Amino acid sequence: MTGFEEIYYATDDGLKLYVREYPGPGPDAPVVLCLHGLTRNSRDFHALAQSLTAHFRVLVPEQRGRGRSEYDHDPARYAIMQYVLDMRGLLNELGVESVAVVGTSMGGLMTFALNALYPGVVTRAVINDIGPEIAEAGLERIKSNVGIAGPFADWGEATRYLRQVSTDIFPLWDDDQWADFARQCYLERDDQIVIDYDSRIAEPLAGESSDTEEQTLWSLFEALGEVPTLLVRGELTDLLSLSCVEKMQVIHSDMELLTVPDVGHAPMLNEPGVATAISAFLTR
Repeated sequence: MTGFEEIYYATDDGLKLYVREYPGPGPDAPVVLCLHGLTRNSRDFHALAQSLTAHFRVLVPEQRGRGRSEYDHDPARYAIMQYVLDMRGLLNELGVESVAVVGTSMGGLMTFALNALYPGVVTRAVINDIGPEIAEAGLERIKSNVGIAGPFADWGEATRYLRQVSTDIFPLWDDDQWADFARQCYLERDDQIVIDYDSRIAEPLAGESSDTEEQTLWSLFEALGEVPTLLVRGELTDLLSLSCVEKMQVIHSDMELLTVPDVGHAPMLNEPGVATAISAFLTR
C-alpha cells in the first residue's frame, strides 16, 4: 500500500506532468498542495502527506523536468512563473478552487507567486526555509551542485557522495537516514544511479544573483499579507537569514515562525514535531 494514487495531466504547452494524490477523509475534504524545491520531487513529502490525510486531500505534483514529469525541450521554461501556470492548470483540471500550500524553497517562491497571480486560491501558506531575500552563500552553493552529481555505480556510492556534500545541512543524521535520502534524490536507470531531474534546470540560474529579482519577490510576498502563514526555518540554513525573517515579520506581522534545530536548508518536514505543528496550523 502506497497511500496515494498516481495521476498525470497535460499542461497548456503539452507536457505530461506527474502528481501524487493522497485521498482525504472524504470527497469534500479541503486540499493541501505540496510544492517541492529546485532539484526535488514528490518523494520529499510522503511522510508529511500521510500525516495530513486525516484532515486533507493532499496533492503532490512533480514540476516539469523532475521525477516522473516530462522534461521540457526548452530549458528557458524552467522558471517560477511557468511552474505556477502549471499548478493553476492542475487545480483547474481537478476542479479545485482553493488550497492550503506547503512550499519548500523554490516551492515557497511558487507559493508567493500563485497567491499574487490568483488571489483567493491560497487559503493558508507554509513556507519552508525561503524568503524574498535569498542569501548569496546559499544560492551559490545550490548553483554549484545542480546537475553535477553522478552517475554512480551503486546506491552505496551515491549515498557516500550525498553525505559528503550535505553533511553540513543534516549534521546529526545516521546511516539509515542518509540511505533513505539518497533514494529520495536519485533513481536507478540502466544499471546506474542518476539524478532524478533534467540537469538543464540549472541553465536559467546561470545569470542570476541573489538580488536579480529581489524587488519582485518582496512585492509577491507583500501580497501574502492577508494569508495566514507559517514560516519554517532550519536553524543552520544558509539561504534564509535572520535579517530576512525580521523583514518578513514586519510586512506580515501575523506570520508564525517555526525553527527546526540542527538542520540547514531545507528541513525535510519529517523532523520531530514538525508535521504535528504544520497540521495544527493548517487545521485552525
